[in-house]
Amino acid sequence: MHDKIAVVTGGSRGIGKAIVRALAREGYQVAFSYVRDEGAAGALRDEIEDLGVRCLAAQCDVSQADSIAAFFEQVEQAFGRIDVLVNNAGITRDGLLATLSPADIALVIQTNLVGTLLCCQKVLPSMMRQRSGCIVNLSSVAAQKPGKGQSNYAAAKGGVEALTRALAVELAPRNIRVNAVAPGIVNTEMSTALIGSQEQDIQARLLIKRYAEPEEIAEAVLFLAERGQYLTGEVLSVNGGLKMP
Repeated sequence: MHDKIAVVTGGSRGIGKAIVRALAREGYQVAFSYVRDEGAAGALRDEIEDLGVRCLAAQCDVSQADSIAAFFEQVEQAFGRIDVLVNNAGITRDGLLATLSPADIALVIQTNLVGTLLCCQKVLPSMMRQRSGCIVNLSSVAAQKPGKGQSNYAAAKGGVEALTRALAVELAPRNIRVNAVAPGIVNTEMSTALIGSQEQDIQARLLIKRYAEPEEIAEAVLFLAERGQYLTGEVLSVNGGLKMP
């Protein structure tokens, strides 16, 4: 075990939960946020602590600047430093742009893009003092190969990828690396709800004829955080060879 501290937003389920587990097994002490399911968050915290790893689980809504600030204040008080940030928290509100409500457009952009930007901002004082750090943002295959009804989500994740590149340039002099992972279809509750009647079409577009498991995305995040020391400003696609229509 080493003394590095990793922070994962949206860490209580799905991809985020797998990332928390992967980092803990690598020896990181971990703080993660959740929005509503305190029971699931507490169970994961107990699981991580049973590994002999310090773990903090705290509520945070990344669509709210005040909630983000309060979460990172708790992390700083508990651990005193932050070495790795994984911006995993995100939402979808899919629908054709002609019928999307302004509220659904704004919430997706605010949560997925602005929330990611603000979380990055909050870790920079710690990382810049240390002159070291790593940020991994979760993008999506939708940023480059969007499906119908994903205009708001694709715009947000495209912004995440642009933010990743811009921050990599800005932070390289301080020895802080910034990369992103862009998953394809992952076997999670959120993805299952979105696939619906499109499953046959999606399967036809996959070169690897199955959906990813959350642990496979977590391994990509762990690679960028722990082993990809000569990578910055990159977007690592983990999508099973998803083809355009």
